[in-house]
Amino acid sequence: MERNLSKEESKALLEDLPEGVIVERDSHRFYPNVNIASQLIGYTDPDNFGLTGIEKQYNDYLTGSSGWVMRQLSGKGNALPNNRFPSKAPIDGSNIQLTIDLDYQVVLQEELFRRVNETEAISAMGILINPQTGAILAMASLPDFDSNYPSKYSMEYHKNRVLTDQFEPGSTFKFVAAAAALKHQLVDLNEEFFCENGQFTFAGEVVNDHEDYGLLTFPQIIENSSNVGIIKIADRIGTKRLYRTCRDFGFGMPTNISFEGESSGTLHHITKWSGFSIASVSMGQEIAVTTLQLAMAYAAIANGGFLMKPLLVKQIIDNNGKSIYTEDPEVLRKVSDSIVMKDLTKMLTRVVETGTGTSAYLPGWSIAGKTGTAEKFIDGEYSKTKYISNFAGFFPAENPQIVGVFVLNEPKYGFHWGGIGAAPIFRRVAKRIINMDDSIQILKDKYKKDSEPLMMVENFIESNKVQFKPMFTKAAYVNINQYSNSMPDVRGMSLLQAKVVLRQMGYKIKFSGSGQVAWQSPKPGTDLIEGSVCIIGLQ
Repeated sequence: MERNLSKEESKALLEDLPEGVIVERDSHRFYPNVNIASQLIGYTDPDNFGLTGIEKQYNDYLTGSSGWVMRQLSGKGNALPNNRFPSKAPIDGSNIQLTIDLDYQVVLQEELFRRVNETEAISAMGILINPQTGAILAMASLPDFDSNYPSKYSMEYHKNRVLTDQFEPGSTFKFVAAAAALKHQLVDLNEEFFCENGQFTFAGEVVNDHEDYGLLTFPQIIENSSNVGIIKIADRIGTKRLYRTCRDFGFGMPTNISFEGESSGTLHHITKWSGFSIASVSMGQEIAVTTLQLAMAYAAIANGGFLMKPLLVKQIIDNNGKSIYTEDPEVLRKVSDSIVMKDLTKMLTRVVETGTGTSAYLPGWSIAGKTGTAEKFIDGEYSKTKYISNFAGFFPAENPQIVGVFVLNEPKYGFHWGGIGAAPIFRRVAKRIINMDDSIQILKDKYKKDSEPLMMVENFIESNKVQFKPMFTKAAYVNINQYSNSMPDVRGMSLLQAKVVLRQMGYKIKFSGSGQVAWQSPKPGTDLIEGSVCIIGLQ
């Protein structure tokens, strides 16, 4: 006995129906958008009973009930026209309206797919939310599947990894230690920390930076993602305050989203911390988060300090068009005050303008964000070949309307850095959203309100070949051609101005101190090749 044959499949049988065969016509769920939001929507069994996703969780609302009618038959089996017998009209199932924006969802999935192909990552995750309400605007993970033919795909593809999969975030987690230091007024914004020229021993373990940093201020530590610097700040914070701040931001606990299968992540209680744990956690190791948790934490920064409950179901409308269920914005807790979050936002804005996150930069827009590069923890040790590349941020920085988190799982080496692998996804998604959604208004960057963009490059990393980094600057435009391949004179410039000139020429930079450039090495006019290291000291 065959069930659920399509009209095309049963066409030949219906044209020459054998005697005694009874054909029952029925309807089944069809998904016109194929794989778009498939892991979120889910699918049904042959009897239209929800098996996964929204289909399963809200099956009772969606199902409705069948009607019936009693008929009198003649001796030949024909129905007699008699309306006096009882009947019951069918009741249609309710309609569920999600917070998901279909256009945003398509953009997110297309850009994740594009980046997975470019980086050869084995999988990817991404989410877009409204930080003011907690509404999820788009959510996806790759590989995905077609809800119309779920059995053709591996069950692994059916998982909504944004909620179910946890990972060590790496440097995107450094904002937690920064927020704790600001909240408890333990570090001054102008305070400098010696970053040990890139290598530091803490609790018997050697910690390395990706560059050999000397003196860095608090904002510069976040801007340049210094492991040594953030560990020294965390040591001042202490284990109890750091742990409490992690919990305040929602890590180690479910977000209470109205969707089954959410992971709580991993945050060990401080009674299980080792002497090195405070260093590990401050760097985004020894802790595991979901993409959703990380997005909600960054939303708390963006909205001024409130951890929101994520919203997914906007409303449920019954067959009469009446709203019978709604989800309203809900504040779970106040993490910190707006002044702390404003200072933290300024630091994250510097990350995108001049730090490790310049690949997320979008000319004319103020974007705040943080890059993360995490070695995967496999078989009891950190891998040296398999990484998680991720980026978390929001825009516009002065009036945040969109928070985005993007994660690449095991991209090929070179794209494993968060600033190179994941950050471009943010820029591409933001650019497409801005171009299609007039509600996202271009707002002038309040941190650069007196300056005009003198150096901007639109698609500066689109081909992955261009090395220099675009930014806004008040410095007078420097014609770098006049130096050819020689060291320019950057003495008297600010650090930002010196970076503009040196990075445009393809040179690597090491610096110490703060203020203006007092000395440089090599001296001006020295012939250099691209990739040479230039050292500058600021006072």
